[in-house]
Amino acid sequence: MSEQASQEPVVLGRVSSVYGVKGWVKIISHTDPMENIQTYSPWLVKYQGQWKTYQVESFKKHGKGLIAKLAGVDDREIARLYNGCEIAVAADQIPELEDGEFYWSQLENLLVYTEAGVLLGKVSHLIETGSNDVLVVKGTAESIDRNERLLPYLPDQVIKDINLETGTMRVDWDPEF
Repeated sequence: MSEQASQEPVVLGRVSSVYGVKGWVKIISHTDPMENIQTYSPWLVKYQGQWKTYQVESFKKHGKGLIAKLAGVDDREIARLYNGCEIAVAADQIPELEDGEFYWSQLENLLVYTEAGVLLGKVSHLIETGSNDVLVVKGTAESIDRNERLLPYLPDQVIKDINLETGTMRVDWDPEF
């Protein structure tokens, strides 16, 4: 467990905007279901490039989204400073996954290669579409081109191998797509 504690925090979402005038913020959650983000405490918020610890004073579902009140953030102008900030928790707060399962944050920044060894780019982020998640792979200076590709996250079909130690993913994908 001590090895996990020294790892980078695990990103679970981000602050999208302010809500109201008393310091509440709108939250975009990467947890499934989205409300599960509230089960983690404290939150680490990346503010001005530094992870800072915050207790969540209040949390609720609002319409189709989520809103939260962070302790010490008491007005709209202070809350506005957190727009776009990532929300994470310490790695040792996250349950271990079964073999072959990954958190989205583990997949981001992996280099994506075809089975023939062609570098397509780097995983920028993932999109939840309802039927299956989609990897957004952006070309890099070293990749075959600078194109952005959307690859369905379909283990065994499209995703052939994920190696977190080497920071790579192998896919069955035609570089022309």
